[in-house]
Amino acid sequence: MILKRQWPIGILTALALLTLSACSTSSTKPETNSKNNTETEQSTEMDHSMMNHSSSSEVPTTLKNAEKPKFPVGSTAIITDGHMAGMKGAEATIVGAYDTTAYIVSYEPTTGGNRVDNHKWVIHEELIDSGEAPLAPGTEIKTNASHMEGMENATVHIDEALQTTVYMIDYTSTTIGEAVKNHKWVTEEELATKK
Repeated sequence: MILKRQWPIGILTALALLTLSACSTSSTKPETNSKNNTETEQSTEMDHSMMNHSSSSEVPTTLKNAEKPKFPVGSTAIITDGHMAGMKGAEATIVGAYDTTAYIVSYEPTTGGNRVDNHKWVIHEELIDSGEAPLAPGTEIKTNASHMEGMENATVHIDEALQTTVYMIDYTSTTIGEAVKNHKWVTEEELATKK
């Protein structure tokens, strides 16, 4: 008789443990998703940190010098919008000024790894067989730009197009003090007159 009563208690205990275990598992799922989101954000930042800070002074042969740039070659300006750590607020020396269409693009790196979203900037002259500018958002086209690892020969998705003056600049990183030479590109809208 005593044994018969212990069975239901044992079953109830086992059910209670399973229920608690299920609750515990479901409560950890949002944390896992949150962690994955954080990792994705960090890896996107890491992807952007793979940007080539310095580059050669070579530009596409079809790129035209700006006739009357707001910031002439040799002048200085303050970077107001940084694409990577250490840019925003840095003093830039203008190395080149060019009139073109600049694009914000997203792409899958040819070297593998996470997709890069909303990369600023690839210019029209760095696109392969691009035809007339500007290209419409949603266009997919290959690029020969090499600003970031895995970008060259990647198929990029045009997110946004901006007719502007782009600048090649030298600056010193505000975070690590590294001198950056011939950085490509910042737009006129991302620079401010030095006060």
